[in-house]
Amino acid sequence: MRQSNTRSKPYVIGIAGGSASGKSTFAQQLETALESLSVESFHMDSYFKPQEARPYAKAHVTGKMYTDDNHPETADLPKLRADLAKAIDTAASDVIIVEGLLVLHDDNIFEKLDLKLFIDCRPDERIVRRLKRNMAWGLAFDEISGVYLDMVRYRHDQYVEPSKWRADLIINGSSFSSAALALIVDGVRSQFSQHAKA
Repeated sequence: MRQSNTRSKPYVIGIAGGSASGKSTFAQQLETALESLSVESFHMDSYFKPQEARPYAKAHVTGKMYTDDNHPETADLPKLRADLAKAIDTAASDVIIVEGLLVLHDDNIFEKLDLKLFIDCRPDERIVRRLKRNMAWGLAFDEISGVYLDMVRYRHDQYVEPSKWRADLIINGSSFSSAALALIVDGVRSQFSQHAKA
């Protein structure tokens, strides 16, 4: 059953958080819980530039050069902004979810959000998750830990962590709360008519 849409434009939800904090997982849980509404999702990871077009940076301590995958210039943010604006203008969906490291950092995206969420998770837990995930992809422990210690944690402090304070709600990424999810879902549904249609 679908709820009838009484809004003139989609309700836009932004989900930010650190690397391996659980952004994508929570976005999927939210999309599933909002099954009575039509939902369109945008994932910032889908907007990575080609490897050769991404910026490089020197590590603060070791001096090694890395592809800087946590810098705003790594993603094609102009395309994400344009795609998001088009989705809002066409109003083909009731709800739009956009998730990624810099969703609350980027002012253009931020200004389009009706609800701003930040998935918070301790750094030690995030690095363990990142190691498990990336090693499953075939990367070596030393490679993953080196990139994290040399680059990722500094970009997190520079771009991601400060955006936490722009959020309407901070979600526990260590253990997602069903009560928190239910409250968010109820709040989103309240934006729409309670009259159901087939």
